[in-house]
Amino acid sequence: MNSKHIVVVGGGFGGLQAVHDLAGAGVRITLIDQRNHHLFQPLLYQAATTILPISEIAWPLRRLLRQRKDVTTLLARVSGIDPETRRVFLERGPAVSYDMLVLATGARHSYFGHDDWEPYAPGLKTLEDATNIRGRVLSAFEAAESTPDEAHRNALMTFAVIGAGPTGVELVGVIAELAQRVLPSEFRNIDTRKARVLLVEAGEKVLPAFPEDLSGYARDALERLGVEVLTGQPVTSCDHAGITLGGQRIPSCTIIWAAGVQASDASRWLDVEADRAGRVVVAPDLTVREYPDVFVIGDTAAVLGMDGKPVPGIAPAAKQMGRYIAKVIRSRLAGKPAPKPFRYRHQGSLATVGRSAAVVDFGKFRLKGALAYWFWGFAHIYFLIGTRSRAIVAWSWLWSYLTGQNSARLITTPDVTRHASRDHGLE
Repeated sequence: MNSKHIVVVGGGFGGLQAVHDLAGAGVRITLIDQRNHHLFQPLLYQAATTILPISEIAWPLRRLLRQRKDVTTLLARVSGIDPETRRVFLERGPAVSYDMLVLATGARHSYFGHDDWEPYAPGLKTLEDATNIRGRVLSAFEAAESTPDEAHRNALMTFAVIGAGPTGVELVGVIAELAQRVLPSEFRNIDTRKARVLLVEAGEKVLPAFPEDLSGYARDALERLGVEVLTGQPVTSCDHAGITLGGQRIPSCTIIWAAGVQASDASRWLDVEADRAGRVVVAPDLTVREYPDVFVIGDTAAVLGMDGKPVPGIAPAAKQMGRYIAKVIRSRLAGKPAPKPFRYRHQGSLATVGRSAAVVDFGKFRLKGALAYWFWGFAHIYFLIGTRSRAIVAWSWLWSYLTGQNSARLITTPDVTRHASRDHGLE
């Protein structure tokens, strides 16, 4: 077989879109991912906060590609790349040769030089992260129920989310409603409504990428839910017992990191230029300047929009890049001129603020409040994969909205169930 071999590393939005758009192109495709599923990351916070089960926001890659005889899927972790010999090295198994390579490896948490904070303040990027955070939140309430010491109980019932972007805002909104509406009738020794939920942001406002009026609305909505919004001061220390903010020590047993991201190791693998976040600096056609047969997309790529600002690391941007490079590859295979340089088209920014409020920004068209919440919901249901997932998620949201109950409240990580008491000296 003489068909070109395209290797795609990463089965997220960008990588999967590229694979989808290369159907019928007469190429062989190998998709490599260290996990066996595609994750609908915009709803990951809902799995972390008991609204949705993880099974409804992730789908096995092999099932999604079962009809694509041109695609081979490998469950493997990449350890390096030799662009000179066009080989991708795996931690286990033989190297994979390619004619063209697509790197869509995403991003991980960035602690801005404080990687030692990670054990105490986990981030939210994977299903494992969501399960871990859900276990930590629920375990904190469980530990508080059986704790006689008031100071320890207060620490257990203090939840600090660091970073006020969409993920941070969405997390604190749901945690506050969990404490205020869902759990009060289920505990006897504690009043969950007395839980302290903090949103910490080093900048001056929440949702910094949104217009001022929507940012202000989001802050007001969070404060109405009982969230303490603390802006303008960075966290200076973080450990098993809490955080330090502006010289003030805040005891907390549950800290969640939503403040920054760092690109994957793609730039190191290729030994090419990267920006401060580790994203590969790419050419206008999303190739690596030194290696035109290597494409980099999604959170892994440093791309400027038409406004001169970096393209945001969101799902629509990754999908647009995936579509674009599929067109570039098809043009090369057909011997046709390359498409015009990639141009990101912003399709809007959305964020929820609790159970019945949201903000939507489409430039001149903006929404906030309950109408924005329903718009947000319909938009996310539309982009879910499969009729079954759409129906189950829609029903879960409707049930939660009407009854005030969240169904996915299981602690499934045994090592997490004891973290709250252990970390605060209660054992």
